[in-house]
Amino acid sequence: MGRYILRRAAALIPILFGVSAAAFLLIHLLPGDPATVYLGEHATAESIARVQHEFGLDRPLPVQYGIYLWHAVRGDFGESLDSHRPVIAEFLPRFPATVELTLGAITVALVVGIPVGVLSAARPNSVLDRLGMGLALTGVSLPVFWLGLMLVYVFSVYLHVLPTAGQLGVNTSLTPLTRIVALDGLLTGNLAAAGDALRHLVLPSITLSSYSLAIIARMTRAAMLDALHQDYVRTAYAKGLAGRAVVIGHGLRNALLPVVTVVGLQVGSLLTGAILTETIFSWPGVGRYMYDSILFRDYPVILAGILLFSVVFVLVNLVVDVLYAFLDPRIRYA
Repeated sequence: MGRYILRRAAALIPILFGVSAAAFLLIHLLPGDPATVYLGEHATAESIARVQHEFGLDRPLPVQYGIYLWHAVRGDFGESLDSHRPVIAEFLPRFPATVELTLGAITVALVVGIPVGVLSAARPNSVLDRLGMGLALTGVSLPVFWLGLMLVYVFSVYLHVLPTAGQLGVNTSLTPLTRIVALDGLLTGNLAAAGDALRHLVLPSITLSSYSLAIIARMTRAAMLDALHQDYVRTAYAKGLAGRAVVIGHGLRNALLPVVTVVGLQVGSLLTGAILTETIFSWPGVGRYMYDSILFRDYPVILAGILLFSVVFVLVNLVVDVLYAFLDPRIRYA
């Protein structure tokens, strides 16, 4: 197991190198000049040339990439063209907010998706099955930005039961510890702030979880249908075990392996795909910051964000692979 983890960690290096090279090239192929965005559309040619030289944008692309890679290896991802602060200093305060939103979304997806998949598989082709798969189809089909806006209109504008945006209300004070505000409220004993944070988390979590919930429900149903037709399930029924014990203890337990794979992929996707959700709900996370940086053509921030998401995605998949050995004792890594 240890050797396997080391091999996967070593494989991270060429993956990140390839991702950084492709991202660097694609970003520089985008229309628009960051120097022009930085100075404004009425800037003179001399001012644009000065800013391009200041940030090294007038050098050939291979030279720019080589300089960037040399600094990135040492942990220096450059300075933001907008704030003139180190990129790492911009990301660190925002990343916990994205983690909080991702945890909320994956919790909703698991709490709803797995039971829907299990119930659909336990009664295939029934009304319950069709309702569950209809819910899954709806989750896959609805655009995230439309669902987010509709939830805001219904629950915030019309019913006035949930807040519209942000992590906390303007009148709520909280001492930051981990910058995951719901957790900080619990750690500091500020239950009012924790409750307010959870209320702010509801709508963004539902919005972001819609696609993942549908995928998890469909995968759970498919894996459960396969498991419930195995010989050991028929043997369990023949021994007189109750239906619930057979479905949960024998069916779900053996169907978890493909479900865990999908959950791992969805966690990585939620971290990297929170840009629209964070923008709609003014969530102060990495996704919203990336959106603003793309509009501003802030190359260092965009590159650092892509690398950060790539590292998280690979690490999540490594954790999923390691979990296989605990879920299925037949799996052994050479």
